[in-house]
Amino acid sequence: MKYIKKGFLFFFVASSFLISCKKDKDIAATPPPPVGTPTGTPPVSTNVMKDSALLLSRDIYLWNNQIPTTFNAKDFADLGKVMEGIRPYSIEPGFPAAVDRWSFAMKKSEWDLISGGMGSTFGSTTGTEGDFGITVFFRAEGDLRVRLVEPNSPSGVAGIRRGWRITQINGNSNITTSNADFIVSNIYSSNSTTVTFQKPDASFVTLTLNAARYTDKPVYLDTVYTINDKKIGYLVFNSFLGNMSQIQSEYARVFTKFASQNVTDVVVDLRYNGGGYVDLQSKLANYLVKSSANGQLMMKQVYNSQNTQNNETTNFQKMGNINLDDIYFIVGRGTASASELLINNLTPYMNVKLVGSTTHGKPVGYFPIPVGDWYIFPVSFRTTNKNNQGNYFNGFPVNAQVADGLDKDWGDLNETSLASVVRNITTGTYLRETPYREPNNVAEGNKTLEDALLKITVDTKKLF
Repeated sequence: MKYIKKGFLFFFVASSFLISCKKDKDIAATPPPPVGTPTGTPPVSTNVMKDSALLLSRDIYLWNNQIPTTFNAKDFADLGKVMEGIRPYSIEPGFPAAVDRWSFAMKKSEWDLISGGMGSTFGSTTGTEGDFGITVFFRAEGDLRVRLVEPNSPSGVAGIRRGWRITQINGNSNITTSNADFIVSNIYSSNSTTVTFQKPDASFVTLTLNAARYTDKPVYLDTVYTINDKKIGYLVFNSFLGNMSQIQSEYARVFTKFASQNVTDVVVDLRYNGGGYVDLQSKLANYLVKSSANGQLMMKQVYNSQNTQNNETTNFQKMGNINLDDIYFIVGRGTASASELLINNLTPYMNVKLVGSTTHGKPVGYFPIPVGDWYIFPVSFRTTNKNNQGNYFNGFPVNAQVADGLDKDWGDLNETSLASVVRNITTGTYLRETPYREPNNVAEGNKTLEDALLKITVDTKKLF
C-alpha cells in the first residue's frame, strides 16, 4: 500500500532508456569545492538544480519543443513545482487541454524508500511499507467502506476485511464526501488512528491502528469457480511493484493451477492496481496472451524527435498453457499505468472485455533523472501496441459499467463487478442493462480518496 503524504499524486513508467546524462549539457554538475574545504559532496544550489531540471526537460520531455523559451525555472519554489510548471505545455492533437498530469520531482531519500534504491538491487525490494495498510472508498454518500487491506499490514493483522463500513474516525462521525480531506489525513497520512467499523453481521468494533512496516502481497486472491460447463480462473492482482522474483513465482503458481484445473475463462481484477514494474507487466501479458501471438510485437516505447535512438520494442514470449480468445479485466479509476499498458498490449490479439468503470488514462511514461539530491520525472515517452494504439489519455471505456461491490469481500460471487463478469461468461449478457452512474458528490469524494494513492510503474532493465 503506498500513499502520497505530501499532497501530490504520480503515475509513471520508468523507461529502459539509458539517460543521456553522458552529454555535457545533460549533467547537473556540482562545481569542485575550493581548496581547503572539507571533503565530501558539496550541496548544489537550489537555482542550479532548477536550471538543470529545465535543461534536462528541454531534452527529454515528450513535448520538449512546446516549453517556451521564456520559461524560467527560478520562478518556481522547488524542482517539484518546476515539473508541475511544464505540464501545461503538453498539448496533444485531438485533446482540448494539456494532457500531462504526472510530471513531478521527489527527494532521492523519499524515492529510495519507495523504490528500494536505485542500485543493482532495484526491483528486488520486498515492498515494505510504513502505514496502516488500508484503503477506503465511498459506496454511497455517508457509506465509507474498506476497499482493500494488505494482509501483512497492521490492518490485516487486526482482522479488518474488505467491505467493513467505517462509522467513526478519531471520534468524528462526519464520514461524508465533504469531509474526504479529513479521511485522507487520518487514514493515509497519520501514524496512529482510532477507527470504528461496522461488520457485515451489523456488530461494531473500535480499533486503534498504528503505522508499521510490512511486506506487500500483490496477489490478493486466486481461485477457480466451476459454473455449469465453465471453469473460471479469477486473479485479484493489486500491484506490479514488489519483489520481482517472488511475483514471477506467483505467476507460475497461479497459471499452473489454472491449467491443471482446465480453466476455460480468466478474469484479472485490476480495479485498484496503479502499476509497478514494466517487466512484471510483460510477464503477466505473456501468460495471458494467446499462443498465436508468440514472437509478435507486444509494445513500443517512443521518445521525442531528439531521442529517437532510444525507441524500443518488446515482443511476446508466450508462457504457460492457458490459451484464450477472450480475457476479462475488472477495472476502475484506480487502474493506471502498467495495468492500462497490459490491457492495451493484449487488445490486438484477444477479445479484451472490461467491466467496472473507466480507467485512469496514462499512455506515457518517465524514469528517475538525478539532479542534486532530487530525482525529476518529466514525461519522456509514449507507449503503443501492435496497432499503434496508445493515446488513451481519457482512459479505457468499459464494456459494462457497474458499481464496485464495496460491501462484499474478495471472491464473493455476489460482488457486483465479479457477478457481472460471471454473468457474461455464462450467459453472454452483463449484470446490468443500464450503466451504473456514480452520483457526482460520491465521485468527487472518491476522487479525493483515489488521488491520495500512489500509482507507479517502473522498468528495471537499464536503470542507471
